[in-house]
Amino acid sequence: MQVLELLKAALNGLIEGITEWLPVSSTAHIRLLERFLPFQGVSEGFPALFEVVIQLGAIIAVILYMWNKIWPFGRDEQGRIRSKKTVWLTWAKVVVACLPLPIIKLLDLDELISGDNLLAIAIALIVVGILFIVVEELRKGKKPTVRSLRRVTFPMALGIGVCQAVAAVFPGTSRSGATIIGALLMGISRRVAVEFTFILAIPVMLGASLMDLLKLNAALAANEIALLAVGCIVALAVSLLVIRPLLNYIKRHSFKLFGTYRIALGIVILAYLWMTRAM
Repeated sequence: MQVLELLKAALNGLIEGITEWLPVSSTAHIRLLERFLPFQGVSEGFPALFEVVIQLGAIIAVILYMWNKIWPFGRDEQGRIRSKKTVWLTWAKVVVACLPLPIIKLLDLDELISGDNLLAIAIALIVVGILFIVVEELRKGKKPTVRSLRRVTFPMALGIGVCQAVAAVFPGTSRSGATIIGALLMGISRRVAVEFTFILAIPVMLGASLMDLLKLNAALAANEIALLAVGCIVALAVSLLVIRPLLNYIKRHSFKLFGTYRIALGIVILAYLWMTRAM
């Protein structure tokens, strides 16, 4: 196998490990990289599988990072195992937030717009970027009403789930970006919005990876297995290194920076599309 292909897999893992935790759409960045640095010598459906599987590395990182908030059992002062009611309640809300996704799948709405459609990605980047800036302006001077996970209500969880489902339809929207915007509009603090968003990512991303693996009809070639392994391991390692500082930044700062970045990236993509068609 060429070293160049392994380096491409590592670069994909690097980008996934960073952008998965920022509301800038990891999918958009991976699709752009795929467009300009495609894998060579792989099967037709491999890029789509690779995109989903490398997310496993990132999701393992968030599981490790948030273990105390997601594991529903612990020990009391006497060393006895006890059940954490608040964690069970959080998972119940996560289940509610996941309900809109099966509807999107059943209606095949997630297939309406191809993930390779750069124009759709650019528009989604710009629209959500503008929304981030508008939402931050609307929230300026207002104190959030929800400052802990236990105060997130079931209707709020369902609303966040609807935002997540919308992101599944439009590539480039960013699942985390959509859910964070929805949470902020409902009066949820940045810290809680981020925590709930990434706990919600655990079943969603694991489920998506499992479904894609089950749909795989052909055996993977040795070089494809190696590429998946490299991408996944790099995504895990990078996520473990950056997730804490990135999440701490997101929790404490305005999302305007991410909105501006999204708009700029969207404009660059539109300019690229215009130039390629004009040539």
